[in-house]
Amino acid sequence: MTSLCYLDHAATTPLHPEALAAMLPFLGAEFANPSSSHRAARQVRSAVDEAREQLAELFGCAASEVVFTSGGTEADNLAVKGAAAARAGAVVVSAVEHHAVLGAAARVGATTAPVDGDGLVDPAEVAALLGPDGVLCSVMAVNNETGVVQPVADVAEAVHDRAPRALVHCDAVQAFPLLPLQRLGAPDLVSFSAHKFGGPKGVGVLVVREGARERLRPLIDGGSQEDSLRAGTENVAGIVGMAVAARLAAATAAPAALAALRDDLGAAVRGTVAGVTETGSQVERVASICHLVFADAEAEELLLLLDEEGVAASAGAACAAGAIEASHVLLAMGRSTEEARRAVRFSLGAATTRADIERAAAAVGRAHRRLTRGVGAAGEN
Repeated sequence: MTSLCYLDHAATTPLHPEALAAMLPFLGAEFANPSSSHRAARQVRSAVDEAREQLAELFGCAASEVVFTSGGTEADNLAVKGAAAARAGAVVVSAVEHHAVLGAAARVGATTAPVDGDGLVDPAEVAALLGPDGVLCSVMAVNNETGVVQPVADVAEAVHDRAPRALVHCDAVQAFPLLPLQRLGAPDLVSFSAHKFGGPKGVGVLVVREGARERLRPLIDGGSQEDSLRAGTENVAGIVGMAVAARLAAATAAPAALAALRDDLGAAVRGTVAGVTETGSQVERVASICHLVFADAEAEELLLLLDEEGVAASAGAACAAGAIEASHVLLAMGRSTEEARRAVRFSLGAATTRADIERAAAAVGRAHRRLTRGVGAAGEN
């Protein structure tokens, strides 16, 4: 069997062995409900509290501001729908948000803020769309397809000046640990997801800053867990694993080395395949994402051929009925539908090596030659 060259870390990352080891006791002997009052429950509650403290330190907030969720999607939904349920008024989200934000925004009748050709919002325009009585704006830290870093700090400043009662939400799922969170400025709500940095799937965090709690309503009715913002027994094993993974990810993050590999991959593909452009190449991007648009090859066909060679990448766009949809991110950036269907995202991780980059670039060249010669995934003549 061909070994896997995994370049889809923006989709998910492998569970760190130390995170798995830390989780195992809470999947076995330490099974008590942390909301109970007996000794076994208190021991489990202590583990949750310790994880909350560790994550608060890493995320730059108070432990009381950490609200555990089932992942980034729920955190985004709680931010958008929870704010809209607390007070009537305008909600504004950028046109290039993850579908978790865009879907929630559609439910509450939000306005979409446009982006320029690089995928960047204009902070002043976001604030103007929100208006003085706005409820919430949501602008992501790092785009999950292009890797472009948004001016979140400027957005937060502009919105807080224009609409003092409004909440600013930032989806930071793709940001940690490669983007210093101080760069985000002062958003009121920030979403994270454990499986994006070596933690388990099914657990995330919404940071709810002091003063924002009373402007948010829960999505789930039930118990009083998570300061009554997220009912339901906590995923103790997931929470513990998330804290361990976050600590390890922060300690080992090497954005400069990763950016060099990313740039080498882009250069190697452009040197092999004519007509390839790289989105966001002239603006700041996260170190891990190389997003390429091919002039004469569909992303779906390229990805099938790369998969045959053991190279895992992504279109970075939604899949429906087995077909890759045109990227809403590229469409919002003014790219054509054809270009939006020809974009491939290679996303690197801590374990990515130069050998992976060389292997992926060579595989892209072979796949492109097969496609442009009219030879599909069934084999090359």
